[in-house]
Amino acid sequence: MTRARSFVLAAGGTGGHMVPAAALAAELMRRGHRVALVSDARGVRFPGLFDGVETHVIPAGRFAGGPLGWAKAARQMVEGRRTARELYRSLKPAAVVGFGGYPAFPALSAAFAGRIPTAVHEQNAVLGRVNRLVARRVDAIATSYSATERLKPAYANKVHLVGNPVREAVLALRSRPYPLLEEDGIFRVLVTGGSQGASVLSQVVPDGLAMLPVAFRRRLQVTHQARIEDIDAAREKYAALDIAADLATYLPDMPEQLAWAHLVIARAGASTIAELTAAGRPAILVPLPGATDDHQTANARAITEAGGARTIPQPRFTPTELAKQMQKLGLDPSALENAAGRARACGMPDAVSDMADLVESLDAPRAPVHVGRVQQKEAFA
Repeated sequence: MTRARSFVLAAGGTGGHMVPAAALAAELMRRGHRVALVSDARGVRFPGLFDGVETHVIPAGRFAGGPLGWAKAARQMVEGRRTARELYRSLKPAAVVGFGGYPAFPALSAAFAGRIPTAVHEQNAVLGRVNRLVARRVDAIATSYSATERLKPAYANKVHLVGNPVREAVLALRSRPYPLLEEDGIFRVLVTGGSQGASVLSQVVPDGLAMLPVAFRRRLQVTHQARIEDIDAAREKYAALDIAADLATYLPDMPEQLAWAHLVIARAGASTIAELTAAGRPAILVPLPGATDDHQTANARAITEAGGARTIPQPRFTPTELAKQMQKLGLDPSALENAAGRARACGMPDAVSDMADLVESLDAPRAPVHVGRVQQKEAFA
């Protein structure tokens, strides 16, 4: 029988950090543990992810804006560390787990000071800035890709490949077949820029779909998640082009949207890739060119090389290029279904249970860690 303990999860306020933290929180609570989330003001208000989870806001500055900005961020980090230490006195966590983002840094620093076991989870194929800062001191580093850039070989003995945890509703899609696609049937396209949207998708996708053959274009049913500043213009463009489209700034039913999608057009954020590979959905990926260390291009590499996606760098993401790639995939149902299978083969469905096993092991350091296939030997690139 699992011994009930208290765990603190610390994550920044973007979907890439918050979604896997929420998945782990749900699994740990299912196992009977108490879980608290430490984040910034954005994180604790993330829609629907942490219902029923105890949440705490701590100060955390972003190191930007030159010397004055750095000084302010440093003061906030010190204050955040102090706040986290006070919090730990009441929570008495068995371990603190960081998921990246600036709020994770003071939370982990407080754990180091209190000699509390720690781990970090890296969602991307490149080790993030905060995780790089704390990698030497944490007890375990969980990764999502078999090759993780910016990860020093010296840390090999504490690196574990677990994958990127996804919500249970997304994981359940693995048991559902790829939606039937008949040659003259409805072709469902899901367009999403992740939790923060992507203006380039709103600008290019409608015009690209308009360049498809008329018979193909008439079959389209588009669901498009757009930024609030882009949604009206995108809606007008779809209407003018006579393309059936539903637009929203947020899709609360993303698992169901994935379930019915024949093709996804998206950024290459970590959570997006994890959900595509969990559900087994083919995609056209447009990595964010300004992503730190170009990590979205690295994220897209494995699924693209496996044949589950096509990656178009943003400078080449034009209506003409999109239409060309759409026709290569969309006019051949067997090619789409094959790509879906290849995307699914890249998934790691045990990620959340493996991550929970690793976290539970942290307060028993003398016991060997056995978490399925998580021992990582080829994590360094």
